[in-house]
Amino acid sequence: MKIFVRRGDSFWYYSQLFKVPLQLIIDSNRTINTQELQVGQTVQIPGFVATNYHIQAGDSLWSIALSRNLPLDALFLVTPNFDPNRLQIGQTIRVPKRITSRLVNGKQNYDYSIMMKDIRRLLSVYPFLQTPPIGNSVLGKEIPEVLIGTGAKRVHYNGSFHANEWITTPIIMTFLNDYLLSLTNQQPIRGLFTAPLYQQTKLSIVPMVNPDGVDLVINGPPETEPWHSQVIEWNKGNLDFSGWKANIRGVDLNDQFPAKWELESARNPKEPGPRDYGGEKPLSEPEAIAMADLTRRMDFARVLAFHTQGKVIYWGFENLEPPENEILAKEFARVSGYVPAQATGSYAGYKDWFIQDWRRPGFTIELGSGTNPLPLTQFDEIYEEALGIFLSALYS
Repeated sequence: MKIFVRRGDSFWYYSQLFKVPLQLIIDSNRTINTQELQVGQTVQIPGFVATNYHIQAGDSLWSIALSRNLPLDALFLVTPNFDPNRLQIGQTIRVPKRITSRLVNGKQNYDYSIMMKDIRRLLSVYPFLQTPPIGNSVLGKEIPEVLIGTGAKRVHYNGSFHANEWITTPIIMTFLNDYLLSLTNQQPIRGLFTAPLYQQTKLSIVPMVNPDGVDLVINGPPETEPWHSQVIEWNKGNLDFSGWKANIRGVDLNDQFPAKWELESARNPKEPGPRDYGGEKPLSEPEAIAMADLTRRMDFARVLAFHTQGKVIYWGFENLEPPENEILAKEFARVSGYVPAQATGSYAGYKDWFIQDWRRPGFTIELGSGTNPLPLTQFDEIYEEALGIFLSALYS
């Protein structure tokens, strides 16, 4: 929500007036010098939107503010040069509205366009977020990263490495939304106040690593050639793509990383298809390259890759993982009810590569149970199980 600076205003005053943590206001206005606010300058207040209100008989500014649990002065900040002595029935004024419920609706066929729309909506209400692109998919879709927090510890979550595991994306986006609500409204999640997490941790989220694949599973083949005909051929002429895990080039993105890639490649398919083909070489695909470049650049303390299904927490790779891995895996298991498992018997995954090259905690979390793609009827159950893991990975 945009407000307009008056003489004598300060970020500290806005924080007290709107009951929003000062750091969130500072981080929502990174280009503004907090010590030199200019009269008439616009400032973003996170967690609020400005809505139109039509003056009715008997209204006063006091009654309008009281009905919305707002300080009276909040009304003056959203409309410059507002004259409270000339209210007229039918007149339209702008009124702040605190956002207290989710903007993200995860219980739908959550394709790339829905995700991007939700990211834009969240960014407009919570401008302390940062959403830099990390690269593009084969079909040119921008792959966004969402950054939240100011801490030195860098934690990473990702989803939808595999196309038909797309439910991981709305699960992650729902957590992001709940985290934002908790921060701006200063309300705990499961008894945990999140302001310290924001100060201690920088959370990096790539909610959809494989946008082309997700859209293929949910919406069917792209209209453009050669991809339309090619994916149908690779799928043996079947127009049902519910079994498709790969990207649009038929490469399994979680078999793309240089962590004993040759061993994984030797036992997997040798040509493109719905699943398990690791490509002609490691990091041949733009989506995998984008994830590798991001990981090198950000130097994460730990990474969590969310997949489906099995209710299992995979935490090891070739005994290269640090002791902290097992400790964290047991904590994740405690808060989720999932089963920790050290080895997967497979190679070339994102988690494998991270453990191998950084010797830091990396995890593959298999959410839910059943046959992929998991039905949306499981959404609430999966989210409640995953929520403890999301939080524990930030505070542990």
